[in-house]
Amino acid sequence: MSSPEPDRYAVAGNPVAHSRSPAIHAQFAAQTGEALSYERLLCPLDDFAATVQAFAASGARGCNITVPFKFEAHALAARLSERARLAGAVNTLRFDCDSDGRPAWLGDNTDGAGLVRDIEHNAARSLAGQTVLLLGAGGASAGVLGSLIAARPAAITVANRSVDKAAALVAQHADWAEQHGVALQARSLQDCGQGFHILINGTSASLAGAAVPVADGVLAPGALALDMMYGPAAAPFLAWAAAQGAEGRDGLGMLVEQAAEAFALWRGKRPDTGPVLQALRQELASKP
Repeated sequence: MSSPEPDRYAVAGNPVAHSRSPAIHAQFAAQTGEALSYERLLCPLDDFAATVQAFAASGARGCNITVPFKFEAHALAARLSERARLAGAVNTLRFDCDSDGRPAWLGDNTDGAGLVRDIEHNAARSLAGQTVLLLGAGGASAGVLGSLIAARPAAITVANRSVDKAAALVAQHADWAEQHGVALQARSLQDCGQGFHILINGTSASLAGAAVPVADGVLAPGALALDMMYGPAAAPFLAWAAAQGAEGRDGLGMLVEQAAEAFALWRGKRPDTGPVLQALRQELASKP
């Protein structure tokens, strides 16, 4: 008797060839004994919805969403988790059906939970009572701000080149921040303040090879400075953090932790992220 075909998942984006998600989820599947396959799904920039719908129609069970489609994925979901609704962006879809067999996809956003777990568990830095500077007001920052607020820092400043965009993101989260007793404000990148305990770079500066978009001196001594990018793209940011006397951290831990959140949503099991993160760091370190 032949064994059933493994459940299919993918990471959908453009570009997507560089994604480490297939390797991460393969390790999660081996660790938990889950039968699944995970692939890369390259979506045309003008045909994201149809590409993902065709993937779901082929019998797939879900997908992760990467740049630049997280806002479009939000519109595809029939149901949203609280954190996806707050973010206005989706990075994980589960291809559920209703009782009549019609698509009733669940949209979630695991980025913020992954970031907070990486900071508090892997980097061993409590967010509670700290001052946080979040750079950028696009999809990356929108995806994590709600979870950062839920960790109850004393204050979060969202800094962006366009202050209006930062202000819109702050307004979107104002009630949530008030519920958690977190002071939340929008500032420009040129005038964002100083003395922050934790800085999180959610801009595309590292990906574009640009300089860190804030002035020296924004960090308190011994601060944590985390870039959501990883690998060679994060190297200039990490060098800047070191020059500021800060602990620099790339986004690899966030990547693994948010993937574990998605895996748990799909399979009902949360894998152990430690060995997977260690293996990825060793792999990156071995490359020239």
